[in-house]
Amino acid sequence: AVLPVGVVQSMAYSESLFTALAAWSLYAVLTGRWVTAGLLAAFAGLTRPVGAAVVAALWVAAIASFVRDRSAHPAHGAPVLRRALGMLLAPLGAAGYVLWVGHRTGKGPLGYLDVQAGWRNGFDGGYAFARFVGDKFTSFPSAPAGVALIVGVALIIWLYVTCVRQGQPLALLVYAGIVIALALCASSYFGSKPRLLLPAFPLLLPLALALARLRAS
Repeated sequence: AVLPVGVVQSMAYSESLFTALAAWSLYAVLTGRWVTAGLLAAFAGLTRPVGAAVVAALWVAAIASFVRDRSAHPAHGAPVLRRALGMLLAPLGAAGYVLWVGHRTGKGPLGYLDVQAGWRNGFDGGYAFARFVGDKFTSFPSAPAGVALIVGVALIIWLYVTCVRQGQPLALLVYAGIVIALALCASSYFGSKPRLLLPAFPLLLPLALALARLRAS
C-alpha cells in the first residue's frame, strides 16, 4: 500500500481481492492444506486472468510434494487424494470463466481471446514494452524516464533473484515469476503494468526480512 500505485487498492480494481486470494491459497499450499488451496486458487482464477499463476504454483508444489514423498516413504491414500483434489479444483475458476465468456460471445473457448484482443491485451514476450522504453530515448526530455524504467525493471529482477537466493518456497517463486512475466511481457497499455505487478507480493519479502533484521539489531 505504500507504493505509489497502491492507490488502486482503494479503487474499483480487482488486484486487492486477487492478491488476498492468491496469498491465502499459497499459504494453504505451504501448510499442506491442498483442498483449501485449490478452492482459493479457483476463486483467484475467477477474479483475474493472472490466476493462472496461482494454479501453476499449486501444481508445481503438488508435483514436487508427490515426488518428495514418494522418494522418502510410500504415500498414504488420504494425503494423496487431498493433494490431487486440490490440483483438480485449482484451474476450475479460470477455465469456467473462459467458457462463460465464450458462451456469452457465441464464439466458444476462443471468445475470451477475442475480448482480450479488443482491449489490445496479449503476450508478445515484452516486445511492446521494449519499444515503449526505446521510444523514450528518441529525445532528451523523455530520456530520463527511459532510464528510470530500465532501473525499475532491473530492480524487479534483482528482487526476484534475491528471493531465489534466500530460498523462498518453490510455490512462491513460481507464482511471482509468472506474475512478473505476464506483467512485463504483455502487450497491454503501459500504464497498467505497475498495477499488474502489485500481486507479486513475494518480491517484498526480502525487504520485509531486511527490516526485521534491522529492528532486531
